[in-house]
Amino acid sequence: MSSPIRILIVDDHPMVAEGIQSILESYDDIMVVGTLSDGQAAVDQAAALAPDVVLMDLNMPGLGGLSATEILLERLPALRILILSMHDSPEYISTALSHGAMGYVLKDVPTDEIKLAIDTVMRGEQYLCTGAKGSLKPKAGETREALTGREQTILLELAQGKSNKEVAQTLDISVRTVETHRKNIKRKLGISSTAGLTRYALEHGVLQGTGVGL
Repeated sequence: MSSPIRILIVDDHPMVAEGIQSILESYDDIMVVGTLSDGQAAVDQAAALAPDVVLMDLNMPGLGGLSATEILLERLPALRILILSMHDSPEYISTALSHGAMGYVLKDVPTDEIKLAIDTVMRGEQYLCTGAKGSLKPKAGETREALTGREQTILLELAQGKSNKEVAQTLDISVRTVETHRKNIKRKLGISSTAGLTRYALEHGVLQGTGVGL
């Protein structure tokens, strides 16, 4: 008999986390190795818990799901991260995938779909629930160059009013690297000012859940 799939649940709503845990533990081939309430805890404990798949919420206090996803995958490249969110906007979904998530599932899907998503990403395949697929259909005339995962992370930091130096310290990279990313972000988005970046981040949901501008 093969080893069970090890699952780590990261969600700041205890009832949601407990509900998902009870659902998953009804399957013989799944073991829930932990439930955590924020991204920083996931970053700190993932190596010790050794999950195969992380079910990651997006909007959490402190370190959010996107940043946690990027950091986890830098440290544990074989990890499979499945975003479990209530947000079905294309910006959320495409941003999550650009950060390295292998799948995106809305929280209101039937319980067996969460299991299907886990099995799919375990095979190394991407999984998008039906609602997420519908949201990602391209709109006519959309040709804007997509931001990379790192650029999305830096956009989030800059939009919170941080200086290049503060962003560099937060992400443990050089100021010059931040400046380069900043230029690329402005070029791709066609935005010339920091205020414009903040406005873009607010309009596209990048800052939701951070407490900025709310």
